[in-house]
Amino acid sequence: MTVPVTIRIQEADFDIAAEIKAMTAGRVDIGAVVSFSGLCRGADDGNDVAALTLEHYPGMAEDEIGRHAGEAVKRWPVTALTIVHRVGRMLPGDNIVLVLAASAHRQAAFSAAEFLMDYLKANAPFWKREERGGETRWIEAHDRDDAAAARWGKD
Repeated sequence: MTVPVTIRIQEADFDIAAEIKAMTAGRVDIGAVVSFSGLCRGADDGNDVAALTLEHYPGMAEDEIGRHAGEAVKRWPVTALTIVHRVGRMLPGDNIVLVLAASAHRQAAFSAAEFLMDYLKANAPFWKREERGGETRWIEAHDRDDAAAARWGKD
């Protein structure tokens, strides 16, 4: 059976409950769904953040996320994956990213979701620009994100 993988990059917000319902509708083989949702923070390193703008390379971003989703399907017995990533300008408290991993059992779902989120944070082709104090600045990748992704090895 082919594992359904849904990948969307969009400006619009998403509804977590609706995404889980869409993933699990009519599926009696799913015993666990792990969800991770990332939100826009209103402060970073003690500084107020007014907004966050995310940009991506259309086509390439979807392909790269799909490649890593395929790797998750190979590594763990998942039964469905959903990855939704927003782009555009977001305010503190807004949803940014959703990763859903479904499996018959929880451990595979947890591992797949964590693997995908580590990839998204460290290597996915997205660029972040923060607005704070009337100024904007591009956000550099954090060493901790690279270290988290590296623990999974090469895919």
